[in-house]
Amino acid sequence: MQKFDSAYFDAGIERRGTECVKWDAMAEETGDPEMIPMWVADMDFPSPPAIQEAIGRVAAQGTWGYTRNGKDDAAALCEFWSRRHGIFITEDQVLLSPCVVSGIRIAIQTLTQPGEAVLIHTPVYGPFYDSIRQTGRQLVESPLVEENGRWQIDFAGMEAAMDREQVRAVLFCSPHNPCGRVWTKGEMQRVLEMCKAKNAALIVDEIHADFVYGPAVHTSVLSLAGKEDRIVMLCAASKTFNVAGLQQSSMVSKNPEIVKRLKEQRDCAGITFGNPFALAATRAAYRDCDAWLDGLMQYLTGNRDLVMAHAAKWPGVRMTEMEATYLMWLDCRALNMPQDKLLEQLRAAHVYVTDGRFFGPAGDGFIRLNIGCPRAQVEAALKQMDQVLAK
Repeated sequence: MQKFDSAYFDAGIERRGTECVKWDAMAEETGDPEMIPMWVADMDFPSPPAIQEAIGRVAAQGTWGYTRNGKDDAAALCEFWSRRHGIFITEDQVLLSPCVVSGIRIAIQTLTQPGEAVLIHTPVYGPFYDSIRQTGRQLVESPLVEENGRWQIDFAGMEAAMDREQVRAVLFCSPHNPCGRVWTKGEMQRVLEMCKAKNAALIVDEIHADFVYGPAVHTSVLSLAGKEDRIVMLCAASKTFNVAGLQQSSMVSKNPEIVKRLKEQRDCAGITFGNPFALAATRAAYRDCDAWLDGLMQYLTGNRDLVMAHAAKWPGVRMTEMEATYLMWLDCRALNMPQDKLLEQLRAAHVYVTDGRFFGPAGDGFIRLNIGCPRAQVEAALKQMDQVLAK
């Protein structure tokens, strides 16, 4: 049996020349062959061998006509969530969608009407904003609050915003991107109860659920939901197993009426499924890749700890506590440097990070660092970042 140890992940994979966004689009934009990509949220590791083999079997068919999807695809997801998270989902509660962002839009259009208000907790993943605005809904922000480097929900502020704006849905990120929080069961319960009290639906993006570092434990909204609750959970194998380019995710609800309406909205948008490569890869991911994932989490823990220790050299930077994801949130406000200048200097040092403003105005003064890569790449980036931050 193959070992997924440090040596395996240290080896990484060469991605340049594969038309990948992380490397090739960055190189085209910057024209800098020495630039180190520490930005967009995918990983510089090979996807698990079981996935590669599954895709290889499909490729060997020699023809890729219309392909059905069915109970076996939903069953694989149900088995994974039961085994990894203790969450029991039935096949009839699962609907496929191309990606989590498309699922978010379908859910918003299903659970709200044009012009109605949808609340988000900011800063948050950039496409949340567009998903609300571009579906004709009103965007309402409830800012998270930071306490000693750890981000919290301002429940009083959230309730006031829901009352003031007559919020009809809350779009929630759990675990949180970019703040790295794993919401506790009590926090999740309070969000859910507030939504019930205000007659608002709850849409929860749980795409990072598999990247949780002990002692924190992910609490899926589905573990709290009943069959009549107006809740949709969104998930995918894409982040976990580095297969985002295959474009497959899932929408899950325990409410059969909502499942029916989600399907109607999805069909109305003309979204169809049957990509044979995506279906085969996702089944393999959910059924045959636990050992790879366990090894990955050990490796990412080492990367996280390395960055946390190294950041002691950066007096103007505060590291946000990272309980989940492979994306570190760096508070650079104490540098008193305009954001554009900070990014310019980091890129002059050959390090490409994500601008905190991608996560909304509350992200001004922050950068996000992707540590889903071989340790040598992390070390090289940290060394270059010293030129800007270790002053």
